[in-house]
Formats: sequence, structure tokens, C-alpha cells
Amino acid sequence: MNNKPVPERMCVACRQMKPKSQLIRIVRDKASGTVSIDTTGKQNGRGCYLCKNKECIKKFCKIKNFEKVLGFNIEGEILAQLEESVEQD
Repeated sequence: MNNKPVPERMCVACRQMKPKSQLIRIVRDKASGTVSIDTTGKQNGRGCYLCKNKECIKKFCKIKNFEKVLGFNIEGEILAQLEESVEQD
């Protein structure tokens, strides 16, 4: 029997706990400081999680002070990639 617990993470927009596989991870690489979308969920660096729905992405885009909330700044390019990834799903 495989009774491993499913890892859960909190969405920074809606603040709901969901299985890690249902969320998108945004990560800042510690060495270079670049911010990217982590498709594997295993990249090194500080990260945050978002639900894969349009409402959470829109709410996340309205956060004005990413540096204070997340510990890193997000560029418009990453926000555009997030919106595209949600539209594809």
C-alpha cells in the first residue's frame, strides 16, 4: 500500500491550500536573481504558488508590491506567460 501524503501548498492569491500538482510555481533563482515559471516544481530558489485559474492570476497581477509580499520582484513578461499558460489549460 502506498499511503504517502499529497504535498499541499497555498496559493498566494486566494490563500487556499491545494495539492502541489494543481498549482503553478514562480521561482527566483538565488544565484542569478532571475524570475521564471517553474514547470518541474523542483528548481532551486525562493518560490510562490498560484492556482491554475484566471481569477487567481488576475488577483495576483493586482498585487502592487511583489517585493514585499513575495521577497522578489516580478516582470510583466512573467505575468504574460502566466496568463498564456492558464488560457492553454
